Parts: sequence; C-alpha cells; structure tokens
Amino acid sequence: MAMGILGDFMWKYVKKLEYPICIDKHNLKLAKAILTQCGGPNGELGAALQYLAQRYNMPDDLGKSLLTDIGTEELGHVEMIQTMVYQLMRGATLNELKEAGLEGYYGQNGLSINLGDSNGVPFTTAYVSNTGDYMADLESDLAAEQKARATYEHLMDLTDDPNVLGPLSFLRQREIIHYQRFKELKAHYLDKKRD
Repeated sequence: MAMGILGDFMWKYVKKLEYPICIDKHNLKLAKAILTQCGGPNGELGAALQYLAQRYNMPDDLGKSLLTDIGTEELGHVEMIQTMVYQLMRGATLNELKEAGLEGYYGQNGLSINLGDSNGVPFTTAYVSNTGDYMADLESDLAAEQKARATYEHLMDLTDDPNVLGPLSFLRQREIIHYQRFKELKAHYLDKKRD
C-alpha cells in the first residue's frame, strides 16, 4: 500500500519550541550576531551532528542514549536560534539591511535563515569532531558545551531586550546542563576502567 504525503513518520516531533520566543522589535545587528549559533564553529548544528555521529562509538547504551538525547535536543536549539533570527529580521527594509551590513546576506538568502556564522561563513562539517575514541570524543564534547556557553554569554552582553535575553539565557543554561551530563558520563567510564 502506497503512503500518502502525510503517511507514517519515523520521528516524533512536538511542534513547540523548548522555550517560547516572541521578539517584537527587529534588531538586525543582533540577528547577524546570533546567526553564529545557527551554523558557526561553536553553534548548535555542529553540536547536534557531532553528538549524533559520536553516539555509535560509545561503549554502552548509557553513552549512546545520552549522546542521542543531547544531539536531538541540539536540533531543537537550531530551531530556536532560527526563530530568533527570523523574528529579529522580520519587517526589515532594504536600507536597514544595508545599514546592518547584511546586504551580502540578503543578496544570497533574502530574509531566509542561512546555515552559517555571523560573518557569512557557511556551515561546514569540519566543525564536527568524531575520532572513534569515546574518551577523546567526550573531551571534545565537554569543550563544545563550554564554547557554546561562552558564546551565549557574549551574545547576552550585546542586548538588554528581555525577549531576547530570556531564550539566550535558557540556551546558555542548557549548555551548562549538557556539560554536566558529559562530565558524569566521563566519570562513569573512568570508574568502569578502574574496575
């Protein structure tokens, strides 16, 4: 039996952001800065792909499950970042885009959300680390979470808009929690090696 366009799906997706985003003022310079967390070197897309690739190298179901959970959550963070950028750019005029230094971005993408950083450098899988050594990968994951946390703190320094600070603060906190979970997983594996 043929599947229709709305047939069975293999993914369960709750169509709700992890944190509500309702930005009512556009701010193109901030949108440009926040783009880095979409497809930049310390951004959410790279983290998601890194963890989802590394999960296969984990020596047990605990590690595989944790990397799957965090990797898929990072995909939700990509959605949040894209929503923020979209709302910050919504209603912008061509003159405003030019004043914010986004004419090149607009020329390539219009007002769509491109997977790149705030300087227009496109996302690359070179940002994804996967060595096949689960302990080395966990070290990379710990560093990735700290870099993302620091980036969110830098972005928070650039605004006083509570409608932007709320989601950025939420995302920063999730990086701290992910860091802690990776640290616990590393300790779990170190304990197993001692046994």
